[in-house]
Amino acid sequence: MYDFAHGQSDSIENVTHSMCTLEFADHQPIYRWYIDQLGIFPTHQYEFDRLNLTYTLLSKRKLLQLVQENHVTGWDDPRMPTLSGIRRRGFTPEALRAFCASIGASRTNGTTDIEVLEHFQRDDLNRRALRAMAVLRPLKLVIDNYPEGQEEFLEANNNPEDPTAGTRQVPFSREIYIEQDDFREVPPPKYYRLSPGKEVRLRAAYFITAQSVVKDAEGNIIEVHCTYDPASRGGNSPDGRKVKSTIHWVSARHALSAEVRVYDKLFSKPNPYDYPEGGNWLENLNPNSLEVIPDAKLEPSLAAAAVGTHYQFERVGYFCVDRDSTDEKKIFNRTLSLKSAWAKIEKKS
Repeated sequence: MYDFAHGQSDSIENVTHSMCTLEFADHQPIYRWYIDQLGIFPTHQYEFDRLNLTYTLLSKRKLLQLVQENHVTGWDDPRMPTLSGIRRRGFTPEALRAFCASIGASRTNGTTDIEVLEHFQRDDLNRRALRAMAVLRPLKLVIDNYPEGQEEFLEANNNPEDPTAGTRQVPFSREIYIEQDDFREVPPPKYYRLSPGKEVRLRAAYFITAQSVVKDAEGNIIEVHCTYDPASRGGNSPDGRKVKSTIHWVSARHALSAEVRVYDKLFSKPNPYDYPEGGNWLENLNPNSLEVIPDAKLEPSLAAAAVGTHYQFERVGYFCVDRDSTDEKKIFNRTLSLKSAWAKIEKKS
């Protein structure tokens, strides 16, 4: 009945080119036979390969199972390969169109690496996303020689790739937050971020040098004490000395607390169907596909961020405002991470 109805449906709609995936190639003779026998508008069927991506399933039955068994929160879960899901995660129509144009259509079944799609999305967001500073895992840093009670506003670029994006004013004070990963009391080889006696640049702010640390009863570092060079305001030293690392920060006094949802690939293997005999594809679900950070520290300008707005959290990744946000609590979804040379080195070691 499907073959009987398919050609007639296309013909009634005056479809000139009926596009189908390759499994319908065997149906084409009977598709054509019904049209010829009925003497109706001669639409023609063309077949092409189905889109397959690594770390992803596109089977509607499998996706339905993920939803019904609560492996995801719904069809628009940002880990789902649905239009509503990837839109909520922050993927843009421009990036999807560029991706589709790049891979084209063929008559050979294959699988495209999801990193190809991610490449086009990073390229698009790099050009359009506003910059902001956000500290996901905060570590307090105290600048001992900065005047207590003083605050100032520093100028930062909204997007260095877009000169028309302008600048913004970012508040700075004696106590700031930095990422926990940006300080090591005992730095490993090739670690150029902050450590005792080492000088680094605070983005758009000053050069600082770590001096000492404060630890809790379990020996965890809870505070880093530094000194700063007042002459390096704006991030450059008048004597021309260089530093090897620039780190981002947020003023503790002005910080906006927000929830950040860090999304990763839904499956842990490139081919979700790669499982041992007697196993199940559900065994390849990535247990770390979502991490919820309830109290990240963001620069205060993000308090006015509208739902769906894209940002690049500097040195962290690309994020967008989730629809669950309220006036009291902003929620940001990670669209993609930024590539990190240090992450590769640390993983290798």
